[in-house]
Amino acid sequence: MSIPTTAEAAEIIARAAGGTVVDIQRQLRWRPTWFAEVERDGEVLGMVLRGDRTDSEAFPLHHEYTFHRLMEEHGLPVPHAYGFIETPGFLDCVLMAKVPGQAEFQNTSEADRDQVVDEYVEQLAVLHSLDPQVFIDAGIDHPRPGEDPAMAGHRHMISRYRERKVRPDPFSEFCIGWHLRHLPSANGRLAPGVWDSGQFMHDNGHLVAIIDLEFGHVGDPLEDLTIWRMRDTLLGFGDFAKIYSRYEHFTGKDIDLEAIKRHHFAACMGNGLQFGAAWRDPLPETDVMNIMQWSSETNLMATDFLGEYLGLDLPTLTPPPALETRHDTVARQLVRGLGSVKVDDREAQHELRLAFRMARHLQRRSEVGAALDEADIADVAALLGRRPADWFAAERELEQFVLADATVGKYDEPLTVLFHQRNQRLHMALGSAGSTMVRHYQCQRFDGAPSHIVQF
Repeated sequence: MSIPTTAEAAEIIARAAGGTVVDIQRQLRWRPTWFAEVERDGEVLGMVLRGDRTDSEAFPLHHEYTFHRLMEEHGLPVPHAYGFIETPGFLDCVLMAKVPGQAEFQNTSEADRDQVVDEYVEQLAVLHSLDPQVFIDAGIDHPRPGEDPAMAGHRHMISRYRERKVRPDPFSEFCIGWHLRHLPSANGRLAPGVWDSGQFMHDNGHLVAIIDLEFGHVGDPLEDLTIWRMRDTLLGFGDFAKIYSRYEHFTGKDIDLEAIKRHHFAACMGNGLQFGAAWRDPLPETDVMNIMQWSSETNLMATDFLGEYLGLDLPTLTPPPALETRHDTVARQLVRGLGSVKVDDREAQHELRLAFRMARHLQRRSEVGAALDEADIADVAALLGRRPADWFAAERELEQFVLADATVGKYDEPLTVLFHQRNQRLHMALGSAGSTMVRHYQCQRFDGAPSHIVQF
């Protein structure tokens, strides 16, 4: 199935809505999505055509649509879903109403932000109070017989990772091993939840709609208190201790902070599980640098958490000096050229921007990549007591070491330090020194100690 062009997307919307598309723009990041203005019966309606993921699907799009529809039927604030659209030759889509407002909190007072977040938490509590059997009967993913509800989503993510794994991935295997030895327990909790929490629109100081429900399933509702700790580093939702207190107020139940911590770690490792295959073996439409950056960022969040949980003083590395090479002039000219070209078509301009970011990454790898790879190999050699032949051999041998320790955890502490260093080295080569691409935002800590922004 192919991704429709913007013109083809307009035709799909017009047929489904029974109107005329008077304006349409494609969302330039993540999955195929178009925002349109549709004239119908003398009225102009805002609509969104949301396509299926092509390179990193979590649940099928129809599963997302079903979860969305059930939330709407139960009165939760979500965009109105017009329907599920199947078009021969093109990927499946969902047509929904466009809602007003913004996802970010720029130009929003702290009081308004707190009010919006409070309303969002209240709606999560309402969702968690619904009968999970209604969702299960509709085909929504749920715990298997005898499975702890806290594992439902994580089990699905690990399974999808195993299906798509294309090469050694020692860090993901280390995370899975640690996770399986530190499983959260639902302790009888079972409810529908959005899982990928913290995604909503707000306007004039109030919540408008909960959006992006592709990870919705039936499991432990406390999962919904975790993922937005990562999103908080970019959006700023406020103090999570206060947010959790408000959730307790709305539900009348005490939270299980230990379960939340373990869900948080699983959420941090989840991006690597979902997107790892996409950037290691990309499709033509894959936004490699966007996926690499966010996966790298959340991998660092995972080792940040382990450092706090295990009581480790994790090192912060300094980028090595740039190496001068014979092809520096060509690399600089390529980056300069891609960064300076301007075209009128916004989609073409976006593609040029993606090419620029890839070129800048390759230029940075030329400057520091050899030193970073050597440091990675040296770390593995110190752990194994022997030097692997090259970086790829180090990956294979490190994964074998991790798998041998997966059920025991004897080496959790040295492996946490090793992977934190490796994660930093990957991150510092994503773009030019001092750029936003190589900036790491630490999540709010559970112990209340300050978190930091690390600039490589």
